[in-house]
Amino acid sequence: MADANHLPGQSYIGSTLRQAHTGAGQVLRQAGVDDAMLDAGLLLAHAVQGDRLTLIKDPQRILSDVEALTFDQLITARAGRQPVSRLLGRREFWSLDLAVDAAVLDPRPDSETIVAAALAHLPDVDAAYQIIDFGTGSGCLLLALLMERPGAWGLGLDLSPPAAALARSNARRLGLSRRAQFVVGDWGQSLSGQFDLIVSNPPYIPSADIPQLEPEVRCHDPALALDGGGDGLAAYQALVPELGRLLKPEGHVVLECGQGQISALEVIVEAAGLRVVDRHMDMAGIDRCLVASQK
Repeated sequence: MADANHLPGQSYIGSTLRQAHTGAGQVLRQAGVDDAMLDAGLLLAHAVQGDRLTLIKDPQRILSDVEALTFDQLITARAGRQPVSRLLGRREFWSLDLAVDAAVLDPRPDSETIVAAALAHLPDVDAAYQIIDFGTGSGCLLLALLMERPGAWGLGLDLSPPAAALARSNARRLGLSRRAQFVVGDWGQSLSGQFDLIVSNPPYIPSADIPQLEPEVRCHDPALALDGGGDGLAAYQALVPELGRLLKPEGHVVLECGQGQISALEVIVEAAGLRVVDRHMDMAGIDRCLVASQK
């Protein structure tokens, strides 16, 4: 059974699933990992090519040597603060199984607040809404919205070519490639046309705060997706002035923001000639997104 002094590559050989899960949870807990047992279970299920029910249904099954070695490598990496999603190469978001890699921000549960807020302004499930997502990353926001609105079409833009490529791959895997286009692009300066919905989760971490972020974020999310400049508002200053001409008269804008930023974002939005119509909190009670419309 594994313990905090285990030898890499040997500690889980001969262990049952239950022993491996418990021992790995102890290792991760001592490494300062939150949700240590949950993460250990996810990584163990991956190592044995099963799911979390596998651990419940057959806890006394002995790991094969290959499974034990694979699991040890995963736990060693997680104890080194590599995120579970990076180790598995995927992340669940709004019930979608999305591929993630080093080119994109790891989708956060907080960002599901944007999806919920946006859907409230797309009341007709089958309407042919046109949606644009700035800073699309993995495509999580746009793909979640398209899955919920089967008549809609969307465009996702990202400054990173690898991110746009990954979003296209996610769209193909989810059967959405005919309704989702992902391209390399800026904050709207080169775009024309109008949309029913504009969403964005831009970089909004103040530059000076990045060294204090958790290592899972600081060391593994791309700086391009995190760094919002000196006050964290640089991306909004570039994007928001473009939104009025890109938004249909009855359309809506939904923007994610960081803790304590929503009042400053409201000022930027109002200065651009838009009207703030709502705020939405995330599950932690933090003002997480702002909804705006044409005046």
